Amino acid sequence: MKCFSFHSGDKTDEPKTPKSVPVQSVNSPGADREIGRSGSELNSQNVSGTSTESMVRPSLPSMSQRPSNLRVFTVSELKSATKNFSRSVMIGEGGFGCVYKGSIKSTEDPTTKLEIAVKQLGKRGVQGHKEWITEVNVLGVVEHPNLVKLVGYCADEDERGMQRLLIYEFMPKGSVEDHLSIRSDKPLPWAMRLRIAQDAARGLKYLHEEMDFQIIFRDFKSSNILLDEQWNAKLSDFGLARLGPSEGLTHVSTAVVGTMGYAAPEYVQTGRLTSKSDVWSYGVFLYELITGRRPLDRNRPKNEQKLLEWIRPYLSDAKKFKQIVDPRLEQKDILKSAHKLANLANRCLVRNPKLRPKMSEVLEKMNQIVDASTGTESAQQSSKNSAPIKTSHGTTAKNKRRNVGLKTEESGWFGWMWNPKHVRTR
Repeated sequence: MKCFSFHSGDKTDEPKTPKSVPVQSVNSPGADREIGRSGSELNSQNVSGTSTESMVRPSLPSMSQRPSNLRVFTVSELKSATKNFSRSVMIGEGGFGCVYKGSIKSTEDPTTKLEIAVKQLGKRGVQGHKEWITEVNVLGVVEHPNLVKLVGYCADEDERGMQRLLIYEFMPKGSVEDHLSIRSDKPLPWAMRLRIAQDAARGLKYLHEEMDFQIIFRDFKSSNILLDEQWNAKLSDFGLARLGPSEGLTHVSTAVVGTMGYAAPEYVQTGRLTSKSDVWSYGVFLYELITGRRPLDRNRPKNEQKLLEWIRPYLSDAKKFKQIVDPRLEQKDILKSAHKLANLANRCLVRNPKLRPKMSEVLEKMNQIVDASTGTESAQQSSKNSAPIKTSHGTTAKNKRRNVGLKTEESGWFGWMWNPKHVRTR
């Protein structure tokens, strides 16, 4: 599990962090206001840092408004669970603070131990406290197989002062980013990448379309997609999530936060947030799965640092397209499926957010890609167990079936820069 991503930009006029944290009060205006933008590159954009969020939408539904099964922990309980926050059980470290692996007794069966991940908020003031509050509010009232489960929280004092912690189910396989990394011992198999994309689409669809209120994730990325023991993918880190626009409004106006390389261009430029911002980020993630590359990698040559710019010249025909597929994969077996996934990514990366599909449409297409890929794998396995029948007519027919175009929506993503031709796969 990765540490909570901390987004800096504190303002001097923000209220100081309260000494006690009653969860019923997390919807206060001060807790719901934006602090500022994320990172120097986002700060360089011509976007107002002042948020009008509280004027255009209600606050996130809190635990005081909806039933919640979250456990309230004391610091002493969590010290016991994590060997006094020992570095020997630390599994992540970042701007938010540190994450420790621990175990607690199950409330359903006290004889059973439950593995947990304990996220400890560092002493970084209001911004981290706001994200802690948002995380409790969001995961305290939503539940889905593709969202990481929040077991409970802690807002308690010890000899070091106020301690704010979040307690999650433990995700033993780590993040998708870890497994896509070139440092990973074994690359993620293609079939598993498709299932992860499918799971992530289910999670976003739930947040966007399946509740009586809409939640915009706002920081969708591979490091925020965690994997359980069975390699099921679950979205995590909801500290930057925001409620979608109220009825009659088209967007939520916020200060810009998020992660460079994933953020939708219209959001970066205007601060106008919609669910289609998450759809853009999902499209970036699909190309991350295809290429095995990070959206922004300063360690690569200058012309390869930005993923979306690097792939653009390779999307005009099949021979070039092969060059962007993760070289650690068996390309001959997955190329057709990779083209389909790129088609879907292109739809998500359309410049005009209104032309991007909803996540329900994305999931429907993703289901088709997974089903087709599963069928192909079964057919390939079957063909290995039987002698192939070679005829010139059959070969010709097969080649014709493989003339699949890499379609694009109107103007494509970055439409003012790129309008690729159809890709032919032969």
